[in-house]
Parts: sequence; structure tokens; C-alpha cells
Amino acid sequence: MTQKKIAVLLPCYNEEQTIEKVIRDFQRELPEATVYVYNNNSTDRTAEIASSIEGVVVKNEYRQGKGNVIRSMFRQIDADCYIMADGDDTYPAEHAREMTRLVLEEDMDMVIGDRLSSTYFVENKRAFHNFGNKLVRWLINKLFSGNVKDIMTGYRAFSYDFVKLMPIESNGFEVETEMTINALDKKFNICEIPVQYRDRPEGSVSKLNTVKDGIRVIRTIFRMFKNYRPMLFFGLVSAVLFLLGAGFFTSVFVEYLQTGLVLRLPTLIVSTVALLASITFFSVGLILDIIIRKHRQNALVQINCMSKK
Repeated sequence: MTQKKIAVLLPCYNEEQTIEKVIRDFQRELPEATVYVYNNNSTDRTAEIASSIEGVVVKNEYRQGKGNVIRSMFRQIDADCYIMADGDDTYPAEHAREMTRLVLEEDMDMVIGDRLSSTYFVENKRAFHNFGNKLVRWLINKLFSGNVKDIMTGYRAFSYDFVKLMPIESNGFEVETEMTINALDKKFNICEIPVQYRDRPEGSVSKLNTVKDGIRVIRTIFRMFKNYRPMLFFGLVSAVLFLLGAGFFTSVFVEYLQTGLVLRLPTLIVSTVALLASITFFSVGLILDIIIRKHRQNALVQINCMSKK
């Protein structure tokens, strides 16, 4: 029986303090795996330390941002199972074997390392990060009919099919959100396992900017909601415009019945424009929904064809 190829993916930016421990932990848990360290313009000794460890493949990604790194990883590396983690030693490698088993033996396309059901809120001392995780989880599960407990975790395992069919558009930390939404939309097999999260060791600095990257995540959710659920998105806009137009028109129409005159012509014009815009937005949503459904069907057929190989 041919041994399955496992790839451990470690995107890194200035992780010289922790990268050696992370690599050796994964090599201990998955000795048969190849560890790939993608250096994203680090200014410290991250790449040098990783290169000194036997069996590690070090590559450079010069476009700054985690999304750019993962896009390159997915394009360049072929494996039966991929384990993705961060180089900051916040995710214990002890969970990697079980995550790998779920992909290779249980046919899971994405296994999510769920921090939020474990130690995240105790270990993470940044209140806005905690609030942001809860908000993003609520938004995505509501908008995309999911039940995912940890949307933004960087600890995941993937199947070959998922990696090669995942269209990554994000450049930064919003990439985890994008992957989760895409997996829900394309009906990939998803499961979660609780993992023990630990905060960065003293002296290791987070690259995540709470406000800037939080805005990017919300913007990604908004963009993908529009692209993946156009009928609901444009339908909501249409409904607001319809209520606005109907409200203005009703007041003008009541006055007309009472006086026989249109006393507020500008209000009538506004109501007419709002109602026409409502019809337009509804029509746009309907047309885009048909197109998206067709694209989704084609994607599912493609997934089925790849699964048979």
C-alpha cells in the first residue's frame, strides 16, 4: 500500500523565537510528513533557523500577507493531506495525528482546530480579539447556514481536493474566514476538534492588528455574502427600498384621495424612484442567484470528478 503524502504548512513572518520548537514538535508527531516553512519577508533569523533543520523545505513568499503565502502553498505543494499551523507555537502539534486521520481515513475535506471551545478565552488576553471571534462566528453561521465554532483559527487540516479547488482571493489574515465560507458554500465535508490554544510566549509579538485586520475580515464576509448569496443580499436591499417607496407613496396617495391633488410632487418622485430601484435590485439578485447556482453545480461536479481519481 502506497504511503500517503503529508505536508505540514507553516507560514512565517519573524518567528525566530518559536519556529524551531514548532518544526521539531510536528516532526515528532508526524515523522513521515514534510515540513514546509514559507518565509514571508522576515527580518530576523526565521528562515536561517528553519533551513538548519534536516528535512525542512524553506521557501520565500515576497508578497506580504498570510493569504498570499497560503495561495502559493496551495499552488506549489501536492500532498494527500495538508496540516496548516502558525509558526508562533500557539497550536500544539499533538493534535496533528488525529487531524490527519480524519482527512485520510474519514474523508474529511477540512478539519478545523477549534480553539474557542477549549482554552482560547482563558489564554488570549486581548478582549477585542475575543469579541471579534464571537462576532465573526455569529455572522458567518447566520449568513451561510453553518454551525462552525471557530471561524478564524489558523490550525487546520485539508484534503487534496479542497486545496486544489479553493480559490483564495484574500491577501491577509482574513484568509481563514474565506476558506470557511467557501467550504460551507461548496458543501465540503467539515468537522472540528477542540485543540488546546496557548498564547504567544513572552517576547513573541502578534502580527494581527485588531482594528485593521478586523475590518478586512468584516469586508471579506460582506463581499462573499454578496457573491455567494446574491438573492438574499439584493433581496434585503430591495425590501428596504420597497418599504421606503411604499411609505412615501402611501402618504401622497392618501392626500390625493382627500384633496384630489398631488401636493408633494418631490415625494412622489422619490417614492417612484425607490420602487423602481427595488424592482431592479430584486431582478439583479434573481439573475445572479441563477448564475451562482450554476457555478455551484459545476464546482460540485468538479469535486466529484476529483474525488474519483
